[in-house]
Amino acid sequence: MTENFADDPRKSRSTLSSVRNAARVLREFGHGDRELGVTEVSRRLGIGKSTAHRLLSTLAEERLLEQDPRTGSYRLGLAMYELGASVAMHNDLHEASAAVLDQLRNATRETVQIGVLDGREVVYIERRESPQTLRLFGRVGHRNDAHCTSTGKVLLAYLTPENLDRTLRGWTLRRHTPATITNEAALRSTLENIRRQGWAENVNEAEMGAASIAAPIRNARGDVVAAISIAGPVQRLGSDSLRRFSRPVVDAGLAVSQRLGYRDRVTR
Repeated sequence: MTENFADDPRKSRSTLSSVRNAARVLREFGHGDRELGVTEVSRRLGIGKSTAHRLLSTLAEERLLEQDPRTGSYRLGLAMYELGASVAMHNDLHEASAAVLDQLRNATRETVQIGVLDGREVVYIERRESPQTLRLFGRVGHRNDAHCTSTGKVLLAYLTPENLDRTLRGWTLRRHTPATITNEAALRSTLENIRRQGWAENVNEAEMGAASIAAPIRNARGDVVAAISIAGPVQRLGSDSLRRFSRPVVDAGLAVSQRLGYRDRVTR
């Protein structure tokens, strides 16, 4: 008999039964079924047909499923494939970057990390801590506004013009410190310079006393999918000393890119 988790009060105290049932619907497509109808989903999940229909319709509206207009059955939608590709990309990044991050951390003795863009934020998905006593503290999964970090600015710089316009539209650039860029025209000018030189820097923009420098990571098609950065306290990484790391961080970004299949080597 199919267990209806929505009827189990012990499992409903900290979770939403509707979300759980939506997840169960999606997992049913992992059992080798290309398409499922309302009646079959209702039977498998032990829920009413009206509930199954609402779940399927909602998932279709969110592009997680799509409905065949001829049969009325549902199959996985494009958004699911996009999510799967994102998971695969993160796994690939982890494997491709591990040795490079270790080498870069050992060579610079500073904290090194990899971030990806999520809307208007950068999310750090890989990190190696500096061995030095005075260092920046953070964690994998930490987020920050993209406009005030070297990693985020690299990722913004390599968006297509259409995606950059869409990202900047209506964005109030929050001031973190007196050095934060809060003007769209100034940010666009900075991003253009980043594309020309191939790396970005941040000194006191996200947090007073912190500095970083970052370069792009490309996939096999040449798309920038992540950025690698070196970060540390401004006592060691002021503007002049920070830029001595521009070549190491660009080379590290290229090394990870090549491990992801990128072959179009460009000399900056």
